[in-house]
Amino acid sequence: MIVAGLGGAALLIAALAGEPGASVVPAPASTAAVSRFAPPLDRPMTYRVTTRRLGRDDSLLSFSLVYALEWRRAGRGYELDATLDRIESDARPDVTRALTAALQPLVGEKMAYLVAPDGSSIDLVDADRLWERALARTAATGAAAGQGEAQQVAAMIAALPPAERDRLATADIRALVPPPIDATPAEQAASGVSVTLAKGLQTIAKVGPPLVPAGAGADAPPVQVDMIWTVDTATGLVVREQKQSWIVERESGARTLVEERVRALVGPDES
Repeated sequence: MIVAGLGGAALLIAALAGEPGASVVPAPASTAAVSRFAPPLDRPMTYRVTTRRLGRDDSLLSFSLVYALEWRRAGRGYELDATLDRIESDARPDVTRALTAALQPLVGEKMAYLVAPDGSSIDLVDADRLWERALARTAATGAAAGQGEAQQVAAMIAALPPAERDRLATADIRALVPPPIDATPAEQAASGVSVTLAKGLQTIAKVGPPLVPAGAGADAPPVQVDMIWTVDTATGLVVREQKQSWIVERESGARTLVEERVRALVGPDES
């Protein structure tokens, strides 16, 4: 299964290259919201998406995608230019090579999005041509380097329906805008959601119940997913999103972190 976002492709490559790890558990629906949507215009921004997963030696392997962003006015709404600037990883060399070969063709590709005035919709412009170029380069790079993983990932992405490919490319960008709240405070509390506001930042935390992943055996340990969103109330943008997946021991209740994803808008000195 390819998980949402290009970071999901990194995890898929790691699995193809033989790195064991936990099954990816879908994130619970966000409940974050602010009424104002006013992204900063004509100012370069850096956006880092880091995924960590449990490796063979029980350490967390890290994959980071670093984007350059810039918002502009487009009629009543906005245009967002997003360029994958670079890929970073602390995985072993063969996994890193596979990751680079599969995603390198997207590095430097400017992806333009049209965004509604209230942020309610984000549409990738000319998605078909983007994927045609990227997949052709990925397949050629994989063949030239003799890397079957890159070719295999290219084939899997090419086989996806267009809507799924669009979701794969845009998931990280769509995560910048929180969806509307669709629950009352009482319903939020009952579902493990808490909301706080301090210094212009709205923080939404959600602790999911331990659940056995779909398709896993009855004896499989349950997995618990924690989510935290931090929303800038001045711009309406999610400045940080953290998802952590934990395996929970049935008897002791002890938790082991098996996967973490952090999406964050960072300053120049942090990128």
